[in-house]
Amino acid sequence: MFPAIFCIAAILVINITHWLYKWWNPDCNGVLPPGSMGWPLLGETLHFFAPNTSSDIPPFVKERIHRYGPIFKTSLVGRPVIVSTDADLNYFIFQQEGQLFESWYPSTFVEIFGRQNVGSLHGFMYKYLKNMVLNLFGPESLKKMLPDVEQASNIYLKRWSSQTMTEMKESTSKMIFDLTAKKLISYDVEKSSDNLRKNFKAFIKGLISFPLNIPGTAYHKCLQGRKKAMKMLKSMLQERRERPRKFQSDFFDYVLEELQRQDTILTESIGLDLMFVLLFASHETTSLALTLAMKFLSDHPLVLKELTEEHEAIIKKREIPDSGLTWNEYKSMKFTFQFINETVRLANIVPGIFRKALKDIKFKGHTIPAGWAVMVCPPAVHLNPAKYSNPLDFNPWRWEGVDTNGASRNFMAFGGGMRFCVGTDFTKVQMAIFLHCLVTKYKWQAIKGGDIVRTPGLQFPNGFHISLSEKNAQK
Repeated sequence: MFPAIFCIAAILVINITHWLYKWWNPDCNGVLPPGSMGWPLLGETLHFFAPNTSSDIPPFVKERIHRYGPIFKTSLVGRPVIVSTDADLNYFIFQQEGQLFESWYPSTFVEIFGRQNVGSLHGFMYKYLKNMVLNLFGPESLKKMLPDVEQASNIYLKRWSSQTMTEMKESTSKMIFDLTAKKLISYDVEKSSDNLRKNFKAFIKGLISFPLNIPGTAYHKCLQGRKKAMKMLKSMLQERRERPRKFQSDFFDYVLEELQRQDTILTESIGLDLMFVLLFASHETTSLALTLAMKFLSDHPLVLKELTEEHEAIIKKREIPDSGLTWNEYKSMKFTFQFINETVRLANIVPGIFRKALKDIKFKGHTIPAGWAVMVCPPAVHLNPAKYSNPLDFNPWRWEGVDTNGASRNFMAFGGGMRFCVGTDFTKVQMAIFLHCLVTKYKWQAIKGGDIVRTPGLQFPNGFHISLSEKNAQK
């Protein structure tokens, strides 16, 4: 009996040892980048999700850059991953979309954003959805949106000026969400009995959290927030289907028109997932950037002075000072765009952009095996002292004369390649117009306590409050 037990135990030890060896030394037809695969199954996931309370590159990435170099291997949520902080490799990955790489995200992210979300689709289907979104956020549509964005900015700024103090992240998030939801699905928070944004808030709180789906965890609350939001969107789409409009006026109308075509490749679930992602991306990222912009303006009076002079000059050139912003005026905001570029460079709202290698790829002496995930790390590029002098300093003048209409090797705040964010211009329009209304009509004082806080995915002024007042208000 004892010899049999001994043999079984020996076989188990041998198998476990072999399995551990294979985990720590993955097969590769070449030389893998240096790095650690961490604990079996868990990998280095816990380290990756550890909070970051600085404005610098996340510690998980920074420590490994020093230890292994700009390209290293790891394992996240059970998946082998090559992390790239190398500008040349990042650019190569974006340029080879659909050839050597394809968009990929961990299964936990797919659960959050939907199995048929636009980030997980490829080829013709992705291009089809991208064109749908461009119809909504293209230049011609944005020109028509200018009055609405300016009106919303003025309404909310007026409202905040009547309050003792305003918490910027929450306030700008509400402003952007209300505007975006109205444009996408004609959702009016004042007239609706359901609070759509409340469900998105629950979703966002658990977005960058350890993926443990049990009641009480942030991740579970995130999934529940998504479930409730999707239920509301589906109900609203059904109501629109039952009471169609004569003229197309929002994204719901466009989706319904596509669904009715006999040759359509769009399904209701894909359309709903797309709406969910657009609502999230267009309001959460923009509100974070605006809040950080306000913090930078409060901390840098010379920046505020030049920004104010640019926008006051726009008004002085008008025949009618109170007329609304025009598209030509918007396009003339040279320093404003420099300011926006510097804000999103330091904001680093997107901590990682994921792709999957479609075949074995050789790069700078290393091999990226077919099937492995690749994570491009924008913060490591944006905060690289070899590319940006004093990278943690806020300096809009560093962008003077630099063309950043698209992505580059050293700037990828809005992604890159064929998946360059289609909502980039919409974000810039909202930020530029809000800043125009703010600096020409209001003055403010920051309330102490607004330290910059970072998680693996987001950087924002935590508890950043301001006291806002009209410049020409009677005292």
